[in-house]
Amino acid sequence: MSELRERAARHQLAPGEQLLAYASVVPAGSAKGVSVNLGGVLANGLMNQVGARGGMAGSIASQMPGTSGALLLRVTDQRVGLVKPLDGTPVWEVPRTWVARIERRPRLQLMARFRVHYADGSWLAFLTMRRRNIERFRALLG
Repeated sequence: MSELRERAARHQLAPGEQLLAYASVVPAGSAKGVSVNLGGVLANGLMNQVGARGGMAGSIASQMPGTSGALLLRVTDQRVGLVKPLDGTPVWEVPRTWVARIERRPRLQLMARFRVHYADGSWLAFLTMRRRNIERFRALLG
């Protein structure tokens, strides 16, 4: 599976573009939690909508299309974006200079949560299985 993800992360890179990091992530707005009661269902719905993105209409974050399921967050020397994990089809990408920083958030679920902040002040929240993925993105993007 790792080889498949590596190939997907490298798919459609521009000539000379270097892949720096990638990891499997789930956009917080599309994450599905497991609940056994009504309170848990409501809490999952609230967590997926509130705190999943910040910024006004027309902001960088507002331009990300709706998605569902896991994607690969790919960081290259030129771009930061989301690609499909099986075939590497780009879902959404922005120039690397548009990313201001990565912020690790409190862990409220099984998965580690983080935000990608953009130059215009907007942000998107993601979940990943490993905290070290967040640290690697922070080392590259601030």
